[in-house]
Formats: sequence, structure tokens, C-alpha cells
Amino acid sequence: MSDYLQRDHVVRTGVLRYTSNKADRLGEERGRERWTLVRHADGRRSLVAHAEIDDQPSVLRFVQLNLLPDWTPSDAAVRITVGDEFRGSGWFRFAKDVAECETWTATEGRVSQRMHTPGGVGFFGGHAIQNDGWATQLVDRSRPGELQAVSVLLSSPDHRGATGPLLARVEANMVFDGEEEIEIAAGTFSAWHFRFVTVTGMDGEHPDYDVWTSTDGDFIFLKGQVGGYMQTAYELVELGEQF
Repeated sequence: MSDYLQRDHVVRTGVLRYTSNKADRLGEERGRERWTLVRHADGRRSLVAHAEIDDQPSVLRFVQLNLLPDWTPSDAAVRITVGDEFRGSGWFRFAKDVAECETWTATEGRVSQRMHTPGGVGFFGGHAIQNDGWATQLVDRSRPGELQAVSVLLSSPDHRGATGPLLARVEANMVFDGEEEIEIAAGTFSAWHFRFVTVTGMDGEHPDYDVWTSTDGDFIFLKGQVGGYMQTAYELVELGEQF
């Protein structure tokens, strides 16, 4: 590389397809997500995701999330449109013992939040599906099959992330089910299999959620399935890397 240039980071890009598992819509595309992941030399990571849900009322979401080398969040921004109407835009900041949000929503107007978080925040979710892949790093993989309790913050307690954005605390039990080889549209991958179970703090009971992520340390979301009333599936269809 030229003496005048500097490139210490890695850029990865992906496209996820959202489909339905309902009997009358089996395999029907119901949304999509395009994301860019940046991994810095010191371990910091950034995610930019543009997600679309076509089910009425449609949801259009822009998420930008930044992580420190220990995977804890430092700051984020979320903007959502619901039914093709602007719903809200918010900025989030996370420090050792506090989480803050400055937002404006069509429902609440201007809101400033400050939440006490002793010990820090292990994970923040802006409802991007790739963001869900990153959540799995909270699970201790040396304890397969065991329920592990995690506490996280989200930008919305709504299952589709269609409210706010505002800070919401959620408690969940997660399970690591081991390593598998899976074949998806983007290729064949060695994958870690996780399950989200008994999620509380959201608007209504969230069905069990199976997630498979890459084993390369970036926790790329490869595929997922949500049961219950949702009956949805997610699959990585494109993966690009710029090293």
C-alpha cells in the first residue's frame, strides 16, 4: 500500500432475505436487509443496516451501531418509518453505568432518557437482524444446552421494532446448541446454533427464535427461524468481504 494511504479495517457486506413460514405464504418474501460491518484493528466494530418489512403496515428501518473491543455498545442511531410515514429518530449513548437516548417520535414528541445501568450494557439491539447475530456473543459456548440469562436494551419493545425509538430493557434466556454445517443461499458455512427463549419485557410473549451465526468471530447472521404466531425465516443470500 502507498505510503500516503492507511487501511487498518476490514469491511464485510451482506444481504438477508425475510420470508414467511406460514402455510398460506410458505417461502414468500416479506422483507430484506442490507448491511455493512466494519471491523477495526483494535477490535471495535460498526454496523450499518437498512431493513424493510413489507407486511402491512410496512416498516423501513435505518440502524447504525458501534461496539467497543469488548463487544459492549458505545453509541447507536435508529430511524424508523411505519406504513410509509415517519415514526421516529433517535440517538443512543452507552457508558459504564448509564444509557442515554435523545429522540423525537411522532407519538411522544421530543424525549430525553437516562437509564441507570450498573456494570454497563452488554448488548443493544436496534432490531436489525444482523444485530441479532451480534447478540449471541453474550452466550457462554462452553455451556451447551444450558439456559443462560441475559439482560439487553432495545430501541423498541415491539416485536417488529415499529415503535419509538426509545430505550427498552428486555430479559431473555438463551441456549447454545452447538456447531453445525449449514447450506444457505450465500454458501456452505460452519455455524453456531443459538436459541432465544422466554423473552420478557417485550410487548407480548415472543416466540422461540433459532439463530445460526458464523464461527469466524464476527457472528454473521446466517439464518434464523421464529416460531409461534410469527412463523418467519431469515437467510443470508449474499456475503461480500473487503480485506
